[in-house]
Amino acid sequence: MLEAVLSGIPLGIFLSFLIGPVFFVLLETSAVKGFRAAFVLDLGVVSADIIFIGIAYFSSYRLIKRIQDDPSIFIFGGVLMITYGLISYLKLKKAAKTKDNDVVVVEYIKKNYFNLFIKGFLLNSINVGVLLFWFLILITIGPKLDLEPSKMGVFFLTVISTYLLVDIGKIFLAKQLRHKLTPEIIIKVKKGISLLLIIFGLTIMFQGWFPSDQKMVIKALEKID
Repeated sequence: MLEAVLSGIPLGIFLSFLIGPVFFVLLETSAVKGFRAAFVLDLGVVSADIIFIGIAYFSSYRLIKRIQDDPSIFIFGGVLMITYGLISYLKLKKAAKTKDNDVVVVEYIKKNYFNLFIKGFLLNSINVGVLLFWFLILITIGPKLDLEPSKMGVFFLTVISTYLLVDIGKIFLAKQLRHKLTPEIIIKVKKGISLLLIIFGLTIMFQGWFPSDQKMVIKALEKID
C-alpha cells in the first residue's frame, strides 16, 4: 500500500500544475469569485477525472483504442471548447461596450455553484485526451501494483486527494489577489481566459488532425493487444 501512496503523490502534484484550460480557469475563478466558488469548480473537474478513471479501469482497451483512432472525437471536443471561449469573449466585449464596467463585473462574479460545478466537469470532460492520459497511467502503474484492486484504489485515491490539496493551496493564493482587481482588470482577465480556451480548443483539434502526436498511447495499446 505504501508503494501505491508514494506513486500517487507525485502524480497528483504534477496534475495540479499541469498547464491547461482548467489551470487558468481555476485561478481566475478564485481571484474573481472567491475560494468557495473555485473549490466547487474544482470538484467538477475532479468528478470528470473520477469518471475517466472508472472508464479506463473497467472498460476494454479496445474501447479506448477506438476513441484514440477516431480523430473526429478530438475535433468535436476542440470545437466545443472554442465555441465556449468565443461566446464568452463576445459576451464580455458586447457587455463592456453597452454597460458600465462596475455593472458588468457584478454580473460576471455572481456565484451559481451548480453552474460552476458543471463548468468544471465539462471543461475537463470534453478533452478526450484526459481519458487517454488516465488509461496510459493505468497500464504504466498497474503492473507495478500487480493490478490489485485495493492497491489501485489507494493509488487513484492518493492522486485525487493530492491533486485537490495542492489545488486548494493554489486557490487560496489566487484569492489573495482579489482585493487588487479593479473592474477593468477583471474584464481583461476574463477576456484573456476566453482567448486561452480558444487556443486550447485548437490544440485539442490538432490532436485529431495530427494523430501521430499520440504514438505513446498507440505503443502502449499494442503491448496489451
